[in-house]
Amino acid sequence: MAGGRTLGRRFTWLWAAFAVSAYGTGIGFGAFPLIAVLVLRSGPAQVAALAAVGRAVGAVMAVPLGPWVEFRRKRPVMIAMDLTRFAALMSVPAAFALGRLGFAQLLLVCVVVATADIAFRAASGAYLKGLLPPADLLVANSRFESTTWTSTMVGPPLGGYAIGVFGPVTTLVANAVSHLLSALGIRAIGGGEPVPARTGAPRLRARDLLEGWRHILAHPVLRPLLLNAVVVNGLIMASEPLLAVLLLDGLGFTPWQYGLVFAAPCVGGLVGARLAHRLVARFGRHRVLRTAGALRACWPLGLAFVQPGVPGMVLVIVVQLGLVTCCGVFNPVLATYRLDHTGPGRVARILTAWSVSSSAAIAAMTAAWGLLAALIGARTAIAVAGVVLLATPLLLPRRPAEHTPSGEGQIDTVKSEL
Repeated sequence: MAGGRTLGRRFTWLWAAFAVSAYGTGIGFGAFPLIAVLVLRSGPAQVAALAAVGRAVGAVMAVPLGPWVEFRRKRPVMIAMDLTRFAALMSVPAAFALGRLGFAQLLLVCVVVATADIAFRAASGAYLKGLLPPADLLVANSRFESTTWTSTMVGPPLGGYAIGVFGPVTTLVANAVSHLLSALGIRAIGGGEPVPARTGAPRLRARDLLEGWRHILAHPVLRPLLLNAVVVNGLIMASEPLLAVLLLDGLGFTPWQYGLVFAAPCVGGLVGARLAHRLVARFGRHRVLRTAGALRACWPLGLAFVQPGVPGMVLVIVVQLGLVTCCGVFNPVLATYRLDHTGPGRVARILTAWSVSSSAAIAAMTAAWGLLAALIGARTAIAVAGVVLLATPLLLPRRPAEHTPSGEGQIDTVKSEL
C-alpha cells in the first residue's frame, strides 16, 4: 500500500477493523434511500428529510461527546460505538421481517448511527495520533482512504445484487455485521492504553463543548478548510438523495445499475489516495490541498445532464471518476494536516467539532435541497448545487501555517511549507 512501510501490528489490527467496517458500509451504500423509495414509496422530500433529520439530530447529540471521548480510553469508546451501530442497523431488518417497518424507525436509526459515527471518528482519530509518530500519519491516512474507495468500488455492486436476489434490507444486515466484526478487531489490538488526564475542572463545563470550535476558528488555515469542507460536502451530499430519486424513479435505473455507476469510479479514489503522499513530497502539502480542493468542485454539475440508459450511466461514471480522484488526494492530506495542527489533549474535541459542523451543514443543505427539488424538480436542484460548488475554491486558504513545536496547535509565523 501507500509508501510500502510497515506501521506495526497494532496499526494492522486497526486497519483491518476499519477495512471490514468500510466494506460493510460499501455494501450498504444507499440502503436507506433505497428502502425509503422501494419499500415505503417515499418521495423526494421524504428521502431528503431522512438524510437531513438523521444528520441534524445526530450532530446535536454528538456535541457533548467530544469532551466525553477526550478524557476516556479510546479503544473502549470505539468498541461501544461499533456495537451501538450494530444494534441500531439490525433493528431495521427485524422490523421489516415482522411487517412493522415505518418511516419513523428509519429516522431514529439514522440519528443513532449518525451520532455513533461522530463519536467513533473522534475516538479513532485521537487513538491514531497517539499510536503513530507524525511522520507516519499521512501514510496511515492514505491507507484508510485507499480502503474506503476500494470498499466503495466493490461494495455497491454486491449490495445491488444482494438486494435484487435477497430483498431490500439485506445490505443493512451486512453493514450491521461489519460493525460487530470491527469491534472484535479493535478489541484484538491489545496493549495498554492509559486513561487521559483531565485538565481544569473535574466535571464537564459548557465551555468544554466549544473547545474544538475555538481552536479551529483561531487557526488561520483550519478555519477556511473547515468552511470549505462543510460547504463542499454539504452540497455533494445534498444532491445524493435527489440523484437517487432521479436515477431510480425518474430514469428507471435498476438497483445494480445505481450501485455500478457509483462503484466503478471509485478506482479513482484509490489512485488518488495512493498518490497523495508522493504529490505532497514533490509539490508541498499546501499546494496539493489547494489544487485537489479546487478540482473536486468542478465535476458535480455534470450530473444535471444525466439521461436514461447507457449514455446516462457513462456520464455518471465519468463525473464521479473525476470527483473521487480529487477527493482521494485531498482527504488524507486534510486529515493529516488536522492531526498535525492539534495537540494530543484536544484531538477528540477538534474532530468532534469538525464532524458536527459537517453533519449539521449536510443536514441543513439536504433539507433545503429537498424542498428546492419539490419546487423545481430533482434535476434542476442538482444543477443549482453544481453551480454553487464552482465558487467553493474561493474558500480554500491562500497561505499555509505552521504550528509550534509544542504540538498544542498554537499558530506560529505563517510561512511556506516543504
